[in-house]
Amino acid sequence: MTPEPSDHRQRVLAAMAATPRERHLTEAQRPYAGHDRALPLFDGQTNSQPSTVANMLELLEVPEGARVLDVGAGSGWSTAILAELVGPQGVVLGLELVPALAAWGAENLAATGRTWARLEVARPDVLGAPDEGPHDRILVSAMAERLPDTLVDQLAPGGILVIPVAGRMCRVTRPTDGGPPQVEYRGHYAFVPLIEPSGA
Repeated sequence: MTPEPSDHRQRVLAAMAATPRERHLTEAQRPYAGHDRALPLFDGQTNSQPSTVANMLELLEVPEGARVLDVGAGSGWSTAILAELVGPQGVVLGLELVPALAAWGAENLAATGRTWARLEVARPDVLGAPDEGPHDRILVSAMAERLPDTLVDQLAPGGILVIPVAGRMCRVTRPTDGGPPQVEYRGHYAFVPLIEPSGA
Protein backbone atom coordinates (compact mmCIF):
# COMPACT_ATOMS: atom_id res chain seq x y z
CA MET A 1 0.00 0.00 0.00
CA THR A 2 1.47 3.36 -1.02
CA PRO A 3 1.84 5.74 1.96
CA GLU A 4 0.09 9.09 1.82
CA PRO A 5 2.38 12.08 1.21
CA SER A 6 3.29 14.02 4.36
CA ASP A 7 1.61 17.36 5.02
CA HIS A 8 4.88 19.08 4.12
CA ARG A 9 5.07 17.13 0.86
CA GLN A 10 1.49 18.01 -0.03
CA ARG A 11 2.14 21.71 0.59
CA VAL A 12 5.30 21.57 -1.54
CA LEU A 13 3.55 19.85 -4.44
CA ALA A 14 0.70 22.37 -4.29
CA ALA A 15 3.17 25.29 -4.29
CA MET A 16 5.04 23.80 -7.25
CA ALA A 17 1.78 23.30 -9.14
CA ALA A 18 0.99 26.98 -8.54
CA THR A 19 4.42 27.96 -9.92
CA PRO A 20 4.79 26.60 -13.48
CA ARG A 21 8.37 25.66 -14.25
CA GLU A 22 8.22 26.73 -17.89
CA ARG A 23 7.91 30.37 -16.85
CA HIS A 24 11.38 30.10 -15.34
CA LEU A 25 13.08 28.47 -18.32
CA THR A 26 14.64 29.86 -21.47
CA GLU A 27 12.42 29.65 -24.53
CA ALA A 28 14.51 26.80 -25.94
CA GLN A 29 14.04 24.70 -22.79
CA ARG A 30 10.31 25.31 -22.19
CA PRO A 31 9.22 22.24 -24.19
CA TYR A 32 11.10 20.11 -21.64
CA ALA A 33 9.55 21.70 -18.52
CA GLY A 34 7.69 18.49 -17.68
CA HIS A 35 10.83 16.34 -17.77
CA ASP A 36 12.22 15.34 -14.39
CA ARG A 37 15.77 16.47 -15.02
CA ALA A 38 17.90 19.55 -14.62
CA LEU A 39 17.73 21.92 -17.58
CA PRO A 40 20.39 24.41 -18.74
CA LEU A 41 19.85 28.13 -18.32
CA PHE A 42 22.94 30.16 -19.24
CA ASP A 43 26.40 30.96 -17.85
CA GLY A 44 26.74 27.29 -16.90
CA GLN A 45 23.78 27.40 -14.49
CA THR A 46 20.82 25.02 -14.43
CA ASN A 47 17.19 24.84 -13.41
CA SER A 48 17.09 22.00 -10.91
CA GLN A 49 15.33 18.67 -11.40
CA PRO A 50 11.74 19.00 -10.09
CA SER A 51 11.91 15.88 -7.92
CA THR A 52 15.09 17.22 -6.31
CA VAL A 53 13.44 20.59 -5.65
CA ALA A 54 10.46 18.82 -4.08
CA ASN A 55 12.72 16.68 -1.87
CA MET A 56 14.71 19.70 -0.69
CA LEU A 57 11.62 21.74 0.08
CA GLU A 58 10.04 18.85 1.96
CA LEU A 59 13.18 18.64 4.12
CA LEU A 60 13.06 22.41 4.64
CA GLU A 61 9.54 22.24 6.18
CA VAL A 62 8.68 25.84 5.29
CA PRO A 63 5.88 27.29 7.45
CA GLU A 64 3.62 30.18 6.52
CA GLY A 65 5.00 33.53 7.60
CA ALA A 66 8.65 32.39 7.63
CA ARG A 67 11.69 34.45 6.70
CA VAL A 68 13.51 32.43 4.02
CA LEU A 69 16.86 32.84 2.26
CA ASP A 70 17.30 31.17 -1.15
CA VAL A 71 20.98 30.91 -2.12
CA GLY A 72 21.67 30.14 -5.78
CA ALA A 73 18.22 31.36 -6.85
CA GLY A 74 19.00 31.18 -10.58
CA SER A 75 15.86 31.60 -12.68
CA GLY A 76 13.76 32.49 -9.65
CA TRP A 77 11.74 29.26 -9.70
CA SER A 78 12.71 28.09 -6.21
CA THR A 79 12.29 31.63 -4.84
CA ALA A 80 8.79 31.81 -6.30
CA ILE A 81 7.87 28.40 -4.85
CA LEU A 82 9.17 29.48 -1.45
CA ALA A 83 7.10 32.66 -1.72
CA GLU A 84 4.00 30.55 -2.32
CA LEU A 85 4.83 28.45 0.75
CA VAL A 86 5.38 31.35 3.16
CA GLY A 87 2.47 33.44 1.87
CA PRO A 88 2.12 37.23 2.09
CA GLN A 89 2.99 37.25 5.80
CA GLY A 90 6.44 35.82 5.03
CA VAL A 91 9.59 37.20 3.42
CA VAL A 92 11.79 35.49 0.84
CA LEU A 93 15.16 36.74 -0.39
CA GLY A 94 16.73 35.00 -3.38
CA LEU A 95 20.43 35.50 -4.10
CA GLU A 96 22.17 34.71 -7.40
CA LEU A 97 25.86 35.33 -8.09
CA VAL A 98 25.61 35.64 -11.91
CA PRO A 99 24.31 39.20 -12.55
CA ALA A 100 22.56 38.49 -15.88
CA LEU A 101 20.86 35.41 -14.42
CA ALA A 102 19.85 37.35 -11.29
CA ALA A 103 18.25 40.09 -13.41
CA TRP A 104 16.33 37.55 -15.48
CA GLY A 105 15.31 35.60 -12.38
CA ALA A 106 14.07 38.79 -10.74
CA GLU A 107 11.88 39.48 -13.79
CA ASN A 108 10.47 35.95 -13.65
CA LEU A 109 9.76 36.32 -9.94
CA ALA A 110 8.10 39.71 -10.38
CA ALA A 111 5.77 38.18 -12.97
CA THR A 112 4.33 35.89 -10.27
CA GLY A 113 2.99 38.89 -8.34
CA ARG A 114 4.43 37.55 -5.07
CA THR A 115 5.70 40.91 -3.89
CA TRP A 116 6.89 39.60 -0.53
CA ALA A 117 9.77 37.91 -2.35
CA ARG A 118 12.71 39.49 -4.14
CA LEU A 119 15.76 38.25 -6.02
CA GLU A 120 19.05 40.13 -5.97
CA VAL A 121 22.65 39.76 -7.09
CA ALA A 122 24.69 38.07 -4.38
CA ARG A 123 27.74 39.87 -3.05
CA PRO A 124 30.80 37.86 -4.13
CA ASP A 125 32.52 38.56 -0.80
CA VAL A 126 29.59 37.40 1.37
CA LEU A 127 27.90 34.00 1.59
CA GLY A 128 24.22 34.36 2.39
CA ALA A 129 22.69 37.50 3.87
CA PRO A 130 23.91 37.88 7.45
CA ASP A 131 22.73 41.50 7.63
CA GLU A 132 19.14 40.40 6.97
CA GLY A 133 19.15 37.41 9.31
CA PRO A 134 18.46 35.47 11.27
CA HIS A 135 16.55 33.37 8.78
CA ASP A 136 13.93 30.78 9.69
CA ARG A 137 14.85 28.71 6.64
CA ILE A 138 17.80 28.66 4.24
CA LEU A 139 17.78 26.77 0.94
CA VAL A 140 21.01 26.37 -1.05
CA SER A 141 20.86 25.09 -4.63
CA ALA A 142 24.60 24.64 -5.21
CA MET A 143 27.06 22.01 -3.97
CA ALA A 144 29.38 22.93 -1.11
CA GLU A 145 32.55 20.97 -0.44
CA ARG A 146 31.89 21.26 3.29
CA LEU A 147 29.09 22.58 5.46
CA PRO A 148 29.50 26.39 5.57
CA ASP A 149 29.47 27.52 9.21
CA THR A 150 28.61 31.04 8.10
CA LEU A 151 25.22 29.86 6.80
CA VAL A 152 24.53 27.80 9.93
CA ASP A 153 25.24 30.96 11.95
CA GLN A 154 22.55 32.82 9.99
CA LEU A 155 19.81 30.44 11.16
CA ALA A 156 17.28 31.60 13.73
CA PRO A 157 16.61 29.32 16.73
CA GLY A 158 14.49 26.47 15.41
CA GLY A 159 15.65 27.28 11.89
CA ILE A 160 16.50 24.75 9.18
CA LEU A 161 19.18 24.82 6.46
CA VAL A 162 19.06 22.44 3.48
CA ILE A 163 22.21 22.32 1.35
CA PRO A 164 23.99 19.73 -0.82
CA VAL A 165 27.42 18.98 0.65
CA ALA A 166 30.03 16.77 -1.03
CA GLY A 167 27.42 14.81 -2.98
CA ARG A 168 24.93 14.36 -0.11
CA MET A 169 21.88 16.38 0.86
CA CYS A 170 22.46 17.94 4.26
CA ARG A 171 19.78 19.21 6.63
CA VAL A 172 20.86 21.33 9.60
CA THR A 173 18.49 22.25 12.42
CA ARG A 174 19.35 24.90 15.01
CA PRO A 175 17.80 23.91 18.36
CA THR A 176 15.69 26.45 20.22
CA ASP A 177 17.56 25.71 23.47
CA GLY A 178 20.90 27.02 22.19
CA GLY A 179 22.44 23.58 21.83
CA PRO A 180 24.70 22.55 18.94
CA PRO A 181 23.16 22.31 15.47
CA GLN A 182 21.75 18.93 14.50
CA VAL A 183 23.13 17.67 11.17
CA GLU A 184 21.74 14.82 9.08
CA TYR A 185 22.39 13.61 5.54
CA ARG A 186 19.85 12.28 3.04
CA GLY A 187 20.53 10.77 -0.38
CA HIS A 188 23.04 11.53 -3.13
CA TYR A 189 22.74 14.51 -5.48
CA ALA A 190 24.63 16.48 -8.13
CA PHE A 191 24.59 20.29 -8.34
CA VAL A 192 26.66 23.08 -9.79
CA PRO A 193 29.38 24.08 -7.30
CA LEU A 194 28.75 26.67 -4.60
CA ILE A 195 31.15 29.60 -4.99
CA GLU A 196 32.21 30.57 -1.50
CA PRO A 197 34.12 33.71 -0.48
CA SER A 198 37.61 32.95 0.76
CA GLY A 199 37.48 32.34 4.49
CA ALA A 200 33.73 31.61 4.47
